[in-house]
Amino acid sequence: MTHGYTTDTTPQPALDVPTVPPATRKPPGGRDRYLDLLRSTALVRVVVYHLFGWAWLTVLFPSMGVMFALAGSLMARSLNRPAPSVIRGRVRRLLPPLWAFSAIALALMFAGGWNPVKDPDNGGTWGLLKLIDYVIPIGAPPFPWHIGSKSGLLEDTWAVQAAGPLWYLRAYLWFVVASPLLLRAFRRAPWPTLLAPLGLTAIVGTGLVSIPGETGNAVSDFAVYGGCWVLGFAHHEGLLARIPRYAAVSCSALLMAFGLWWASGHLGPDGWDLNDIPLAQATWSFGFVVILLQYSPSWQELPGRLRRWDRLITLSNNRAVTVYLWHNMLIMATVPIIDQAYNLPFMQSDRAVSALDTTYMLWMFFLVWPLIGLTILAFGWIEDIAAKRSPRLWPNGVKKGARRRA
Repeated sequence: MTHGYTTDTTPQPALDVPTVPPATRKPPGGRDRYLDLLRSTALVRVVVYHLFGWAWLTVLFPSMGVMFALAGSLMARSLNRPAPSVIRGRVRRLLPPLWAFSAIALALMFAGGWNPVKDPDNGGTWGLLKLIDYVIPIGAPPFPWHIGSKSGLLEDTWAVQAAGPLWYLRAYLWFVVASPLLLRAFRRAPWPTLLAPLGLTAIVGTGLVSIPGETGNAVSDFAVYGGCWVLGFAHHEGLLARIPRYAAVSCSALLMAFGLWWASGHLGPDGWDLNDIPLAQATWSFGFVVILLQYSPSWQELPGRLRRWDRLITLSNNRAVTVYLWHNMLIMATVPIIDQAYNLPFMQSDRAVSALDTTYMLWMFFLVWPLIGLTILAFGWIEDIAAKRSPRLWPNGVKKGARRRA
C-alpha cells in the first residue's frame, strides 16, 4: 500500500552518496522494526488525539510529520526502480481501501438525505464533479456540514468528522507524484531541497501570501509536511547519518524552540494545537523527526519489553491505511453503543448516571479499539488485494502453523 505503510524489500543498488557507517545501515531485507514502532505510535496518537482532542499531543508527538517522513523514506527506497511503476504501485495500494471507505460513507450521507447537487457549499454540477475526490483523492471531497438531527444516533456533524482524515490521502498522493522530481532535486542539491519547504511554509503558512480555498489548504499541507517527506529521503540516502549527532540534535532543538516561540504568539482556537499553526507545526515536526531518525537503531527485532507488543505493531503496520481511514467514524460509533448503558436497570439512579457521565470518554477509548479490530477483519484484507497479496484477516506476523501449535 500506501502511505508508505508497507515496507518494500526490493534489493537496492548502490547510491551516489558516501557509504553509510555500518552501525546505522539498515539490515538487508526484512522490516526495520524501529520504523514500524514509530508508525504504530503515530497511529495510536492520531486515534487518541481525535478522541480526546488534547492539543498538547501535537507537541508531545507530531504524528503526521513522523508518518510523512517514514513514507518519504520508503518512497526513496522504492524509486530505485522506474518511477512510473513505483507511482502506479503506490496509487494502486491507496485506492481500493479508499473506495471501500467512500462507498460506506457516501451511502450513509445519501441515506441521511444529503444531495450534493443541492449542497449550498458545493451545489450543482460542481458538487457532482467533486465526488471524484472520493475515488481519486486529488482534492477535498464534498460533505454536508450538518446531516440528520442533534437528537439522532450520531451528532449532526458526523460527516465532517468522517471525511476529516481524507486530507492526508490527498497530501500523500501529491507527495508520491512529486517524489521522482523531489528525489532528483535532493540528490543534486540536498540542503536547499530539504529546507525549501520550511521557507515555503513561512510564506504561505503565516498569511504573508494567502491562497484562498482548498487550493490554499493543499499548498499549505504540502509545504508544512514537505520537509518531513524530504527528511525521509535524507534518512534513506544516508545524509542524516553523516551529520554529527550533537550538531543535528542542537540545530533541531533550536528549530523546535523557534516553533514553540512562534506558536506562543499565534495560538489558535484550541490553544497550543500545532495543527492550527502551520509554521510552528512545520518547524517542530521537522526538528522532532530529525532527532528520531538520528537515533534510528534499525532493529531487525524489537528489543526487551517492547517485544511483547510485536504482534500488535506488526498488525497496525499491515493495516495502517484501514485504521487511519476508519478511526474517526469508529470513534463516533462508540457513542450510540455506550448510550445504551443508560437504559440498563441498574443505571436508573442519579449516582450511576453521574458515574457514566464522568467516565464517558474513557469508555469511548476502551470501546474504539475492539471496533477497530472488527473493522480490520471486515475491510483490512482489501489492503492485501490492493498490494497483490493473498488476503489475510489478521496479519500480526504469526504463521498459521505456529498459531495452531500455540
